[in-house]
Amino acid sequence: MRKITTIAAKDFKSFFSSPIAYIVIAGFLVMMGWMFFFNLNHYFEQNFKFQSLHSGKAVGISEGITQPLFGNMNVVLLFLTPFITMRLFSEEKKQQTIVLLMTSPVRMVDVILGKFFSALWFILVMLACTTAYPIALAMTANPDLGPILSSYLGTVLLVSCYISLGVFFSAWTENQIIAGALTFAGGLFFWLISWASQTSGPVFSDIFNYLSLINHFGNFAKGVINTSDVIFYVSFVFIGLYLTFRTLNAFRWR
Repeated sequence: MRKITTIAAKDFKSFFSSPIAYIVIAGFLVMMGWMFFFNLNHYFEQNFKFQSLHSGKAVGISEGITQPLFGNMNVVLLFLTPFITMRLFSEEKKQQTIVLLMTSPVRMVDVILGKFFSALWFILVMLACTTAYPIALAMTANPDLGPILSSYLGTVLLVSCYISLGVFFSAWTENQIIAGALTFAGGLFFWLISWASQTSGPVFSDIFNYLSLINHFGNFAKGVINTSDVIFYVSFVFIGLYLTFRTLNAFRWR
């Protein structure tokens, strides 16, 4: 575990040696800040109409603010995660330091997990900055903390799936742009795969819906932590990291 932590800490610090990290964090916070205030304004407008005109129905904080906020957050992270993961192994290959990494007295599993956790820590820092929004809600209203906490858990699990894809594609090519593009394409594919269920039979429809990353987030947004959803996300991450291990192993024996 100490070796994994050492590798993760080294890579985590290296993120901040380039302006990309600051650009990603700044862009994320600007977009999330704008979306939070947009959702907040829309929530007040809807409830004002209900109170004054009795048109429509009153909207709760969870449905009007929290759920849209985390839904938008997951879309933004789908776009930004490739920028974080694209350099993890691609840069090592480009600079020829991958050979030293492979011949060092560290297990390949430790290296992969270290790279994975470095990216996860970086995104956890980004998510920690967004806790200002629920804190602001708690100071001015009475939001249900259950859906907020479960949504953060679901977001961490969902982002872990993005990262596992990014680690795999970064190990697959030395070109960071290609790694980033493939990571985004892979994440988008598993995001939209449920659309295929509309034109497929009952068996394939269930399979496509089950493989959709975003479909498993719905329960978290409602404050429900379903074991099957957690198992799906953990299994997805495991498969992504296992494919990374196989890819690097094949590279070692070339």
